[in-house]
Amino acid sequence: MTTFSKQRRQAFLTKGYFEVSSDIIRMHGAETERDISNPAFDVESLSLLCFRACQLYFESLSLNYTAGQPIEPLRSELESVVVAYERYMLALRAYEQDPTYPVFGFQEIAHFERMMQLMGLAYLLHRRDLIPRLHALIADSAYDGTDAVYEELVGHVLPDRPYLENWYHQLPYQHLLNATDEPTPEGRTAELKAYCLAWYRAMEEAPWHDSHLRIDGNDGDYFGYWAFEAGAIALLYDIDDSSIKHMVYPKDLVAWSRSFQPESAGSAPAPTRLRIEAGQPCPQTGWWMSPAKANFRRYFEQGSAMPSLGSDYGLTIWQWDADQSAPRL
Repeated sequence: MTTFSKQRRQAFLTKGYFEVSSDIIRMHGAETERDISNPAFDVESLSLLCFRACQLYFESLSLNYTAGQPIEPLRSELESVVVAYERYMLALRAYEQDPTYPVFGFQEIAHFERMMQLMGLAYLLHRRDLIPRLHALIADSAYDGTDAVYEELVGHVLPDRPYLENWYHQLPYQHLLNATDEPTPEGRTAELKAYCLAWYRAMEEAPWHDSHLRIDGNDGDYFGYWAFEAGAIALLYDIDDSSIKHMVYPKDLVAWSRSFQPESAGSAPAPTRLRIEAGQPCPQTGWWMSPAKANFRRYFEQGSAMPSLGSDYGLTIWQWDADQSAPRL
């Protein structure tokens, strides 16, 4: 039997801390979801609650990976994180009364890095279908088409993206850009190493920075330090990472991603969640739900118009429900 100390992917994590933190995240997540469904909250409070849910979903995923949990379930867990951010986007834009208000402010390195992590995970977990949905969180805002590092990742899926030579944060991201265009394999590996070495220090303003120092027995706010975007660049550019042993580099996730075969038994790709705006024709017959109204689902025939729910979220977005069973009476 593999012990937790051998299974975990970062040494700061103990079994007791992982188990307690997982329970706390689940408890706070359930409370937050209940509060989100409470119509008594105003749009500002709803926005803050939805943001809290995003944090909890991401922390859960990161903590599971840090603890050495299997990688395959993270593919669907990542979609849950994206759905939470989509719900937050609707609540935030309703509060700001701005239909293009961005979820992430790229000038803040903690915001920018979270988007980089999500993009990196989408590539590493073979969920490229999530890239357009992640981009929608900042699309048409002041940050769309303004950062070379972001464009380097999103451009592998979305067509006709701009070529840029400017960015918001030179460190550590200049090393990541250099890793994509160094003329030699050795140079690309060296730049990826340099990125990993510079990454943690550059994140000093992030709220999770130094959280390992705040661990007190089984109490704390640490959930792992991971430069998932570095792994994505290694994957996309076939960079030799055999000599990279830095703690923040998700080496086994890159190896898993390189050997991933969607058609193999037990490795079927996670289903893509269909999304459609109100007023558009239903693309597929079945049960649909909307973050605009908690715990609400409806059955639509293909071709019928998707209705608006007229909530404080603003524009209603319908999502294909993974559970296609009829409701119980």
